[in-house]
Amino acid sequence: MRELLKNEQLVTIVPQEFRKTNRGTVIDVSADGFKMALQYKPDGLIVNHICDFYSLTDNGYLYFESYIQALEDNVLTIANPIKHRFLQRRKFTRIKFTEDLVLSCDDILHNVRTIDISAGGMKISTADNINIEKEYKVTIKLSDEQEVSCRYQLIRVEKNDSGKYIISGRFTHLNNIDKMTLVQFCMKKDMETINKK
Repeated sequence: MRELLKNEQLVTIVPQEFRKTNRGTVIDVSADGFKMALQYKPDGLIVNHICDFYSLTDNGYLYFESYIQALEDNVLTIANPIKHRFLQRRKFTRIKFTEDLVLSCDDILHNVRTIDISAGGMKISTADNINIEKEYKVTIKLSDEQEVSCRYQLIRVEKNDSGKYIISGRFTHLNNIDKMTLVQFCMKKDMETINKK
């Protein structure tokens, strides 16, 4: 792990129960794994349970799965992962995702339907001619327990043959935990799709 993580590096840990997501700072890296000091109480983090880990590096988002070997106060000892991946911003997993949402800007509301989504942004369709110069607030419900709130900036607008506007845009003002939640959500849905084939 020494070539991937260093002391004082921020790491987000996502257990199987998303709502228990936590983050911390690396305090020691060894040949067997690393230790991290958590920012919050280790509620929902269980020794020997597999968790997902994310950390922003110069090479993109580092992602790996591992398990907690030990938990003392707010310090976790994490086993060395077998393998890891770097998730470049342009290579976030994109999945088909259909959900009715509302974009809001001041008192203006637009009803839209998502086409696909990634941790970087989403494609939507709408009957409304939306002002591309504005930035919109949006809340995306991923499941009964999970939702992500951020801002949505339009990048490209096209009108299809049926008169609908197809819009591609990116997320802004997305906090780190919400971004990691989207990364994990999309990756898991993508894996489920692959496993069904």
